[in-house]
Amino acid sequence: MGDDKNYTNVILEEIRSQMSAVLEIVSNQPTREEFNNLREEFDSLKIDIRTIKRAVVDNDKTTRHELELLDRRVTKLEESAS
Repeated sequence: MGDDKNYTNVILEEIRSQMSAVLEIVSNQPTREEFNNLREEFDSLKIDIRTIKRAVVDNDKTTRHELELLDRRVTKLEESAS
């Protein structure tokens, strides 16, 4: 009888230990509200990044165009100076 009680105590202790591990993992998971807030923030960041990308591309196009114009002007000046 004593061995059965000891065995049961060992099993219960193991179950408690496993439950504690599960509880620790679950308690570190974000709640639905926290997850939704993170999702909204992530979506906002995606929009911001798209806006920045568009601005960089537009700026690059403008800069290239301005460089082409400057190159033409310099070429004309060099030709007229020769």
